[in-house]
Amino acid sequence: MHLPKRTTSTAVVLATLATGAAALAGASPAAAADYRCSTSKKSIDDPSYNGPWADNWNVTVRQCARRSGSTVSAYAKISWDGPVYSRADDRSLFDGAYFTLQIKRSVAGTDPVKKSAKYRGIESRLENSTSSANYNNTYSTPVLSYKAGSGKHLADGELHLDWNNDGRSYRTHLFSASPAV
Repeated sequence: MHLPKRTTSTAVVLATLATGAAALAGASPAAAADYRCSTSKKSIDDPSYNGPWADNWNVTVRQCARRSGSTVSAYAKISWDGPVYSRADDRSLFDGAYFTLQIKRSVAGTDPVKKSAKYRGIESRLENSTSSANYNNTYSTPVLSYKAGSGKHLADGELHLDWNNDGRSYRTHLFSASPAV
């Protein structure tokens, strides 16, 4: 018995869709974009506060790099669980803050920086709280790209914080670099 032409076409389309969906089900977004990432965490004390309440900022940094031909691209996503202060959206917490994203060549010893950018937009995000003065937020850098040629390269970054009223300038906080690509 012959199936009507429409039924046969529908069966072929459904079989093709099922095969494609099964192939995509195992792929993660990171694998699809070919970014290789590492995540590290650090608890950072607010040195300008000496009172009895918790004042540490629990910072998580995810640094990612990928290669497309000879071009290496990198970005970082920074998130934090900050303390609850007495004032919401306190623009005086920091005298300055920025995140430096770097693309480095992976070599034995110290990895040389090939391209670097400072992202100062993080300061306004750090000083932005909920209405109940809870300082939790995130910041993602733009993508930084470098014509690397051959050789392995990686994303690395540093968080620079200049706390208000602590008597010091910027303090640098290091995080784990991405895997080499």
